[in-house]
Amino acid sequence: MTDVASILFGSDAADRPHEAYARIRSECPVARESGFTPDSMNVFVSRYEDVMWALKHPEVFSSAPGAVNIGQEHPLIPLQVDPPEHAKYRRMLDPEFSPAKMRELEPDVRALTNTIIDAFIANGACDFHEEFATPYPSAIFLRLMGLPQSDLQQFLTWRDDTIRPEAATPDEAQAVRDRAGAAINAYFESALDERTTRPDDGLMSRIAVGQVDGRPLTRAEQLGMCHLLLLGGLDTVTATLDCMVAYLALHPERRQAVIDDPELAVTAVEELLRTETPVAMIVRVLAQDVTLGGVEMKAGDSATILIGAADTDDAEFPDANSVDFARERNRHVAFGAGPHRCLGSHLARLELRVALEELHRRIPEYRIADGAEVHFTPAIRQAMGLPLVW
Repeated sequence: MTDVASILFGSDAADRPHEAYARIRSECPVARESGFTPDSMNVFVSRYEDVMWALKHPEVFSSAPGAVNIGQEHPLIPLQVDPPEHAKYRRMLDPEFSPAKMRELEPDVRALTNTIIDAFIANGACDFHEEFATPYPSAIFLRLMGLPQSDLQQFLTWRDDTIRPEAATPDEAQAVRDRAGAAINAYFESALDERTTRPDDGLMSRIAVGQVDGRPLTRAEQLGMCHLLLLGGLDTVTATLDCMVAYLALHPERRQAVIDDPELAVTAVEELLRTETPVAMIVRVLAQDVTLGGVEMKAGDSATILIGAADTDDAEFPDANSVDFARERNRHVAFGAGPHRCLGSHLARLELRVALEELHRRIPEYRIADGAEVHFTPAIRQAMGLPLVW
């Protein structure tokens, strides 16, 4: 019997995920096997049709706090709140990330992009992951929240301790996450207190005085929102930029298309989100018994929804493993789907588009440094170094 977990977390699966996805979709498109702890069971869902069903039925595939523990002291809002309660938080937060708001932000994003490029362009080389992909979305997050740029390194440390803790065992990793979660909580407690008495124009201030259903947010709700925004703002765009630029460095003909037609950056972003899908999987927990793809699942099972596998499913995307910047029908699930679809998708698209436009305007001819090997982390496919030369 195919062991899905061993395929997904094999030594080179993060570097060459399409091979793993194809095998899983073919051999065990829906699977239920032993989990990561004794007596637990984990479900894997990989085909586009089944993934969409799971994402659109949170009453079955729940995103409640039991789905994942990353050291948070409060539910991550709105991610870890299922409908119907979920909707009231989205009504409050969605306008903060609307297309109109993003248009207002674009000049600042473009200026920041060029400031970061200015720092290394004359060197003829950079570690793109360290020198661009990491500081770029993080600085935008701090700007959006109204937090000091001087706190950037602390936020990055908390991000890594949460998502990629250095530890020898799962228990040690959880302890690292718990310590980071407590420190994050304490930081935002102080920041919220300050913004309550001295509000500014940042999102942190609007959370500090925010309301849902005509009542003020509780402190637990405020902290849950801030914690989620930190993780979303500091990690996923970094990973996405790593994936996109590594691909374009290795495929100069695709890169040339974006250079020749800068407007192609819009569709290039969508297609590379689909084929590279940096957030390769998301975790849920079964809230009730269900049968999917002929496999019986039980309430309490963990569920790993393989959105990377769904995004390369030929049943939905003709010639799915090919990159086509002119693809007309691209209903990828890189941002998820259903009620929990990514809150910051419009911001992410803005950051990615502007980054591709400005990078290729200013440094059109880049490649991976001779002799360098680029490797990615599993689950969230972030590069462990991306050395470029030009």
